Amino acid sequence: MTKPAVGIIMGSASDWATMQHCAETLDQLGVVYEKRVISAHRTPHLAFEWCTSAEARGLKVIIAAAGGAAHLAGVAAALTPLPVLGVPMESASLKGMDSLLSMVQMPGGIPVATLAIGKPGAINAALFAGAILALSDAKTKKAVDDYRTAQTKKVAETQLP
Repeated sequence: MTKPAVGIIMGSASDWATMQHCAETLDQLGVVYEKRVISAHRTPHLAFEWCTSAEARGLKVIIAAAGGAAHLAGVAAALTPLPVLGVPMESASLKGMDSLLSMVQMPGGIPVATLAIGKPGAINAALFAGAILALSDAKTKKAVDDYRTAQTKKVAETQLP
């Protein structure tokens, strides 16, 4: 089995309902990943350990999903030189706007590439990770190109009633 190139982390198990779409998209691209629940607030020592060892474990990209204060992506970006893609989770009180604003307002020097709230962000994070990996991996490049071609074809062939 190939070592994971992408790490998917999320603040709580309830985020999996959204982040499974990220995992499914990575599966379609043939990208091997690991997934884990890590809370920036409830398990800070685990967050530190996981993020600081990510590069040594062979990860190339981290996708971090969290809601509310949504600090997980920022913590990950502060602890690793790897690209961090943030996926804001939809929250009950503010529909994910709190998560989005928390992720997107990172201080200069600690970048988080923040995607859309919820499922579209989860899917796009996988595609963005694939595009990053495609820069140095021909097999992933072909998979990303094929995904985009199929998407274009599907839209072009759409028949309205």
